[in-house]
Amino acid sequence: MIEDLRTLVEVESPSRDLDALRASAKAVAAVIERRLGGQAVLVESEAGPHVHWSGGGDPTVLILGHHDTVFPLGTLARRPFTVADGRATGPGVFDMLGGLVQAIHGVAMAEDRSGVEILVTADEEVGSHSSRALIEERALACGAVLVGEGAADGALKTGRKGCGTFHVAITGRASHAGLEPAAGVNALIEAAHQVLDIAALGRPDVGTTVTPTVAAAGTLDNVVPAEAAVTVDVRVESAGEKERIEAAFAALAPHLDEAEIAVTGAVGRPPMPESAAAGLFAVAQQLLPGIEAVAVGGGSDGNFTAALGVPTLDGLGAVGGGAHADHEYVVIDAMAERAQLIAGLVNALQHPEGNETVRAP
Repeated sequence: MIEDLRTLVEVESPSRDLDALRASAKAVAAVIERRLGGQAVLVESEAGPHVHWSGGGDPTVLILGHHDTVFPLGTLARRPFTVADGRATGPGVFDMLGGLVQAIHGVAMAEDRSGVEILVTADEEVGSHSSRALIEERALACGAVLVGEGAADGALKTGRKGCGTFHVAITGRASHAGLEPAAGVNALIEAAHQVLDIAALGRPDVGTTVTPTVAAAGTLDNVVPAEAAVTVDVRVESAGEKERIEAAFAALAPHLDEAEIAVTGAVGRPPMPESAAAGLFAVAQQLLPGIEAVAVGGGSDGNFTAALGVPTLDGLGAVGGGAHADHEYVVIDAMAERAQLIAGLVNALQHPEGNETVRAP
């Protein structure tokens, strides 16, 4: 597993870099074919190639992951793949190449590979816009989903918040800031009003966070700004909050006369309710007594499959930490155990006799 992990990490795969993602997809396909046999098919998309492998037979379980990472080309030279002190480090090692390797080796250990599908997408880190339809199609066909995203301090992920990004564009009117400031419509002042209105939409008591994260305005220090823009991160735990937030953004109105605002965006990843993982987590507890589960704020492609009512268990990937950071790492001693957990879940899904909880919604 360590050598397969090295192979994948040493092919850099920043999101939206189509040439890099094509090379990465080929590397992922080669590892799958070497360990599992058969053919891993590259599914072309505008975001780069997705990788799909099937063990044949009637679909039973979809193992879901992604091969794109957040690190730009050249990160590997600065932070090469390294194994030391019980940890593997390198760009993308925890999010989520370690999980891919564990999943592949887990399927290799399963009693029967028929009915197993593996889908490794190229755009999870940037919203899964090109892969969502394929993810949903294969999840519905298989009827159960195991997501190889990294564990949360060793715990599986049984719930995730819905995630979205909104963009608020503000149009005012430029004028000379010294000679006739009143002749302008100050887009920056309007943006300040909007930021306060937007921040007030959060409801932490029900798990809803609304966080303005990026803002831009103005051109020169003596010009009343004619344009401004605000980007907002939104997280929700329920479908009702998703609808409330989207309606609230649509209803935003300007405070200044003649200012105009335009809002785009949505809560693109629906919430993943903990009920979607209940049956599969019960099986995981039987296979690995003492394993824990948590609900987290970050989203994954498991949000899409759980929202369809397909049993989905997340966080089955690497034990480690530092996702998206320079100190990203994987705990080597946990890799075999987690691969065996994948194998056990696959076996349970293929042979659910006597275990009524395995596909419980």
